[in-house]
Amino acid sequence: MNTNMNTGMNMNTDVNSRVFTSVLLTGQQPSRLQRKGRYTPESMAHPAKMLPAIAARVIATYTEPGDLVVDPMCGIGTTLVEAVHQGRDATGMEYEARFAQMAAGNLRHARAQGATGTGQVVHGDARNIATALAERTDTAALVVTSPPYGATTHGQVRTDRDNGGGKIDKSHNRYSTDRRNLAHRPTAELVTGFGQILTGCAALLRPGGVIAVTVRPFRVAGELVDLPGQVITTAEDNGLILADRFAALLCGLRDGRIVTRASFFQMIESRRLRDNGIPALATAHEDLLVFQARTRTAASPNEVAGLDLHGEGVPSYPNRPTAYPTVTTTRRRGHR
Repeated sequence: MNTNMNTGMNMNTDVNSRVFTSVLLTGQQPSRLQRKGRYTPESMAHPAKMLPAIAARVIATYTEPGDLVVDPMCGIGTTLVEAVHQGRDATGMEYEARFAQMAAGNLRHARAQGATGTGQVVHGDARNIATALAERTDTAALVVTSPPYGATTHGQVRTDRDNGGGKIDKSHNRYSTDRRNLAHRPTAELVTGFGQILTGCAALLRPGGVIAVTVRPFRVAGELVDLPGQVITTAEDNGLILADRFAALLCGLRDGRIVTRASFFQMIESRRLRDNGIPALATAHEDLLVFQARTRTAASPNEVAGLDLHGEGVPSYPNRPTAYPTVTTTRRRGHR
């Protein structure tokens, strides 16, 4: 995995708030190629895996070798694997036991491949992460995570080739049936629970540490839910402030054109919605939101731990995306 990948184009800079937005070229390779050989075949059963290139880029940008990286909803351990391959230490928490076991298996696999960092997986509810990982209080340089997008996702698709390939089977598209899992809860409850997780994670951060959240909009009964906006609101309600915002591409760019990485079911669903008069496109990027904790004695919301929004005392992140020339891309006909 090349962690020093091209970051893309600066799309906007808000000078007043010092929140920068850039495009990260994290979808140049399909997800299956990013994971091939780096993760165990068994772990492909998870319904909503983080793109390895996104985790790798965030880790390379906001940490140094030996730093601690935490993922409170680690799934199969993508964040942990990418961290230990870069010589960072990593601790993950996972609600579902079988995924926690898969994450541990991926860490063992990473160690066998020569990863130099150390990794740990804890089975538990991330809403209690500050208590469960109390020994990690004030030690994490970076928290990387993503909220679930409901009980079902696009999963994996196979065709019945013995019968002419006519039948399409969908698998690995669900979490367990445990109703306490946030993936099964209504959106408002999911967002509230995620806010609790962010609060717990903030207690783990060392001074100047950041929380990076990958999140995208999703649909419930055909209605588009602005989950990135809701995550920003709940983060701010729980003592965090937005420091950076990026668009992490899930699609590829080739010769100035978009190369779709959308699944078969994403394409079908988008077309179905458009046929019913609902403007819809397949998702081509995730929002990458980077938060820092407000200082306990802050006189205003702009006084952030480790980040002076007036330009002084900004943490040094040598690999952080800055200003890039804008590049205009065109969409190949038929690609959404």
